[in-house]
Amino acid sequence: MTAPPRATRATGLAVVPALAGLVRFAHTVFALPFALAGALLAELRVPSWAVVGWVVLAMAGARSLAMAINRLVDARIDARNPRTAGREIPAGRLSRTQVLVFAAASLAALLVAVSQLPRITWYLWPVPVAAFVLYPFTKRFTWACHLVLGLTIGLAPVGGWLAVTGEFALAPVLLGLGVAAWIAGFDVVYALLDLDFDRAAGVNSIPVRFGPGASLWITRALHVAALALLAWGGAAAGAGVVYQAGVAACALVLAYENAIVRADDPARINRAFGSANMVMAVLYFAFVVAEVVT
Repeated sequence: MTAPPRATRATGLAVVPALAGLVRFAHTVFALPFALAGALLAELRVPSWAVVGWVVLAMAGARSLAMAINRLVDARIDARNPRTAGREIPAGRLSRTQVLVFAAASLAALLVAVSQLPRITWYLWPVPVAAFVLYPFTKRFTWACHLVLGLTIGLAPVGGWLAVTGEFALAPVLLGLGVAAWIAGFDVVYALLDLDFDRAAGVNSIPVRFGPGASLWITRALHVAALALLAWGGAAAGAGVVYQAGVAACALVLAYENAIVRADDPARINRAFGSANMVMAVLYFAFVVAEVVT
């Protein structure tokens, strides 16, 4: 097979859209709404705009750092996979040095943000950063990589809660586990897109280990667990009927997502991964806001 021609490396202002493609800012919706939800549920009121702003900056820095690390670690695997060979590093639009500089800037943004939040967030920032570094390597040795990804993103509502209260509680832990189960479930579905490549390349995943059919059932079980944990977490935070109605609405979205997915249909997988999950994240946050302001 002839290798595709390498793209022209981005320079100057052209680096900005290349970095936006690397980070895929649209997918921030998978984490940011839950961080903000954790902040809102912490005291069942809207925090100060300063806190909200620092939480947003922390999440932007954290997610950008995580994506940069992931793309750097996986660059060689991405180059071999036809589905991902067009990504910025293997395609040549960004150099490793450019992505490393971007990662350093993202870490700096995260550190500036947590320096303005309760002291505990400063002490704990190495935890998510360590998770960002660990996750890309897990697919090299365990099919449980999806769970690691889920737990990594599940830190978002915990971080939002700590940004407001400075203290741990049961509620944010339950919310974090709920997000983790949701993320892990749809990441299993997303891995179906690379099933043949992963088998050939020795990349670990639940679809590789258990097969497509069982993987879809694992996703369903994870999503049921996610809904139960989100409902329990909201109750533990003192949220009422509006919040629980939001969880019920999320259940309908996840039911639709799991109903449309077919292991051998990439279009349905992409629809479930993109549209349905984005709708769920925004819907959940909207009901959290409604719970707090009503």
